[in-house]
Amino acid sequence: CVVDGVLSSARVSLNGVFVDGVRVRDGEVKELCVGSEVRFVCENDGGCRGAVRIGFVIERCVYIEEVVNGGNAGLLLSRCREILFSDDPVLCIREGFNDACRFRAKCASRNRLKHNSCYTSDRFRSCEGLAVIDDKNTSDVHNCIDLESNDGRLQQSVKAGVPIGNFVSNDKPNDTYTCEEKFIQLNECLKPKNRGVSVPPPGNKFYLNRLHFMSDGQSDEVTVTLPELLYPVETLKRVFIATFTSDLAWFLSYCEIPAHLPISIACHNTERCWSSSPDKRTLRPYSDFPNLVVIYPQFPEVISFGKERKKFGIACHHPKLFVLQRDDSIRVIITSANLVSKQWLQVTNTIWWQDFPRANVPDYVSLFAKSSTEEVNLDSKSDFAAQLAGFMAALLVGVPDQGHWIMELTNFDFSNASGHLVASVPGIYSPKHPYISESHHYLTGDRCTPRPLKCMLLGSVEASVVGISHLFRTSADSNGALLKRLARVIGKSHISSYGLLEVVLRRNLSIAADANAISVAISDSEDPPDGGCIQVGFLPRDVAKWVAPLSDSGLFAFSAYIYPKEVLACALEGSNNKAHLILYGPNFVNISKLVSPALASAMCSLVASVQRCSGLWRLHEILGHYKWPEHWETDFTFGSSSVGAVNAPFLAAFSAATGKRSLQPTESEESDPDWGCWSASQELRNPSIRIIFPTIERVKTASCGIWASKYILCFSQKTWLRLKHLGILHDAIPHPAERIGHPMHVKVARRRFQSRLGTSSFGWVYCGSHNFSAAAWGRPIHSPGLKSNEDSSSKSVLGSRLHICNYEFGIVFVVPPSENKHYADKSHSNLDDITLPFVIPAPRYRHMDTPATKFAMSNLAKQEREKNVEPADVEEEIPDEEEEVLELPDVIIEEKEAD
Repeated sequence: CVVDGVLSSARVSLNGVFVDGVRVRDGEVKELCVGSEVRFVCENDGGCRGAVRIGFVIERCVYIEEVVNGGNAGLLLSRCREILFSDDPVLCIREGFNDACRFRAKCASRNRLKHNSCYTSDRFRSCEGLAVIDDKNTSDVHNCIDLESNDGRLQQSVKAGVPIGNFVSNDKPNDTYTCEEKFIQLNECLKPKNRGVSVPPPGNKFYLNRLHFMSDGQSDEVTVTLPELLYPVETLKRVFIATFTSDLAWFLSYCEIPAHLPISIACHNTERCWSSSPDKRTLRPYSDFPNLVVIYPQFPEVISFGKERKKFGIACHHPKLFVLQRDDSIRVIITSANLVSKQWLQVTNTIWWQDFPRANVPDYVSLFAKSSTEEVNLDSKSDFAAQLAGFMAALLVGVPDQGHWIMELTNFDFSNASGHLVASVPGIYSPKHPYISESHHYLTGDRCTPRPLKCMLLGSVEASVVGISHLFRTSADSNGALLKRLARVIGKSHISSYGLLEVVLRRNLSIAADANAISVAISDSEDPPDGGCIQVGFLPRDVAKWVAPLSDSGLFAFSAYIYPKEVLACALEGSNNKAHLILYGPNFVNISKLVSPALASAMCSLVASVQRCSGLWRLHEILGHYKWPEHWETDFTFGSSSVGAVNAPFLAAFSAATGKRSLQPTESEESDPDWGCWSASQELRNPSIRIIFPTIERVKTASCGIWASKYILCFSQKTWLRLKHLGILHDAIPHPAERIGHPMHVKVARRRFQSRLGTSSFGWVYCGSHNFSAAAWGRPIHSPGLKSNEDSSSKSVLGSRLHICNYEFGIVFVVPPSENKHYADKSHSNLDDITLPFVIPAPRYRHMDTPATKFAMSNLAKQEREKNVEPADVEEEIPDEEEEVLELPDVIIEEKEAD
C-alpha cells in the first residue's frame, strides 16, 4: 500500500490477478503476448490510495522449438502461484530470475538471432522453454521498467545503459490487444521471408506493405517488406531514419543490420525534444552498434505554452522517412509506417521510394530552392533536393556530428524525382520576404565589403536583432543624443518599396564572451567610411554561431535588412524586432575542399534556417498555381488514421491550398479582394472534402476487434459532433479486399478530375505522414494588420501566418490539366494509375453510423469486457488524455497521434 507516496507495506492481492485489465478467474488460463500487462495489486481495498500498479509487462517474446512437457509446465505453474501468494510479488519475481529459472535450452536454428544483432545467443537463458535476457548485461534492452523499493519509496528506476523511453520513444503504452494472429506470426517478426529480393521502385505512385499472412505474388498488387527496401544491406554506406515510434532491437535483428553501419535515427520524445540542453539531443543506446545514434529534433520555443520551453507545448515528431546512401546511389523512402514490427507486418501502410544516381560533381546550389515569386519552381532537381535537405537539416540542427548528411546530398542527382516533397516543420511562419536583387554591404571573410564577384542569391533567413534596448537605455544615453542620431540616420536612409532598410553586418572579434559575435549597424553616408555607422544591436548567438564561420571562411556573403520603424520602437520601448537577412554564396567551387565538420554543421544550420513554404503553404506552392477545372472534379478525399480538431475554416484552408476556387461566386463576393477563392462560408454551404475514416462497426468486426486499432485510430467525439451534420464522413474499406479486417495507418489524399468526354483522369495524390489535422498541416492565423512585406492580396483563408505543431513529411504526385502537361512527367498521364488503399467511391456514413472515436471504442471495450467478467471485477479504463483535442482562442491544440 502507498500512503502519501511512501510504500508502507506490500501484501497479497485481495482481488486476484489482472491481465490487460481483465481479472483472471479461478482455473482460467490466459495467453500472454508482447505488450501484455500482468498486475498483482490490491486496488479496491480502503487502505490503498493512488493508482498503484505492481506487476510486469511482457516486453519481448523469443520462441524456441521445444515442447514444454508436463513437468516443466507444472514447475512454471508452481512458480506463478508462488509469486501470486508472496508477501512481496515484485521481489519474488526479481529473485526468480536469479534462482529458479536457471535452465539451459537450445534455440531452434530458424529462430536464432544473427551474431551482429543486439541480441546474441550467449545473452539468453531459458526458463524451461521461456527465454529471458540475462540481466547481467542490459545495455541493449529497451523500455525495461524495474520497480524497486528504495528507502520505503516506490520508484521507477533504470539500469545503467537502459534509458527508458528514450530510444523507444512512443510516450504510449505498448499495444495490449489479444489476437491469435499475433501469436502465430511472432516468428515473422524475427525472420522475414524473401530477404534477398529487390523490388523495383513504384515510380509515380506508391505501394503497400506486405502483411504477415501474405505471400510474395499472392496479389496482383505489388507489396514490399522493410528488408526488401534495404536490400542488400551489405552495400549500405550510411542510413538516416525519421520516425515517431521505434523498436530499434526489432529493426536491427529483423533487417540484419551490420554492427558497423552508421545509422542516424530521429524520433519523438516529449521531454528530450523540448529540452534546450544539447546533451538531451542525442543518445547512443547500443555499445555493440557504436555508429548508431538516436536524435531528438528540437521543438521551437515559439510554439510552447507562454513561449516558455519548460512549459512544453503541443508538438510531435511524426515523419516516416528513410534515406539510404550507397556509393553509387541514394534511396529516399517515404512511408506511413513507423519503425515498429506491428506497422510493417500487421497494419496497412503506404510506401514510396526512388533511387537517385551519383552526380558527376557535387551540386551545392541544389540545397537552396531557386527564387520564384509567382509559382512553384518546376525544376524538380532544385526543388526536390532543397526540400529534402531543408527538412533533414531541421531535424539535425544542434547535432554537430550529423551535419555531414546535408553535404552528402549534394553528391546525387535528383533531377528525375517523381513527385514534389511536402514537409511540415514546427513553428509560426510569415510569408517569404521579398527577394532583393542587389545590396551594397556584404559580410564576407571577417569584414563588410562591397558586392563580391560571382554572387548568387540563395534565399532569406528571418532572425531577430538583440541588444537594441540595452544600447539605447537611458543610463547610456541620458540626453537622448544617440537616439536622435539614430532617428536622423534612418530618416535620410533609402527605404525600399517593401519598407526595408539595408544594414551593415560587422564581425566583432574583440568580444571575449562570444567569438562569433556579429554587430548590426546602420550606415551614415555623411560620416567617413571607417566610422560612418551607428550600431543598433547584434545577431543572436544561435544565428551568429553559423553565420560567422561561413562568412569567415569566405564561402558565403551575408547582407541584412531591417524594418526601421521596428528599430525605433525597440530603442524607445525595449522590445525585440526582426532582421531580414539576404544570403549570397559567392564561391561554391572550392567548398568541398574547405568544408570541415564545423563548417558542415554551420551549413546544416543555414539550410535549416532558409525560409521555405511548409505545410499548407507548401501544398499551395505546389498545387495552387494550376487552373483546375472545378466543373470536372469527380472526387476530393482524404483518408487518414487520425482526424484532428478540424472545422470549417481548416477544411476551407486545406481546399484552397490545393487550388480549389469558387465555381460561381456570389455578387456580394465580387468586391472582395479574395474574390473567387474558397472560403469557410462556402465550405459550410457546399462541403468540398470527403473524410475517409472507419466506422466503429468496421473496427468491431475486424479480425482482431477494436484492440488492433486502439492506438492507431484517433478521432475525438467533439470533432465528430461538429462534422456530423456536414455529411462528409465516409467509411474506410481497405483495398484490395484481402486487407479487409486489418487496420489501416495510411494518410492519403486525392483530388481527381475527368472531362465528360471520358479522357484520362488528372489531378493529384498525396501520401506520407500528414494526418488530416491542423497540427500536421498548420493552422492559418489571421492578423488584423499586415507588415509591409506581407502580400495584402494573399488568400485570406490561408492566413497571414501559419502555426504548425508537428514534423511531417510526404510527397505529392501531380497529373496537371491538359494546358500544363508539359510541366509533368510524360510517363504519368493518368491519375487512375495510382491505386488508393481504400475503396473509392467510399460509402457515405448512414444515419446510424459513427466513426471509431476514442469515446466509441472505450464504450465498446467496456461492453466486451462485461461479457467475460463481472462488472465489479473490471478495472475501468482511464481516458488517454494525450489523444484528447483541446481548443483555445487563436490556437488549436492537438496532442500527438496515438500511433
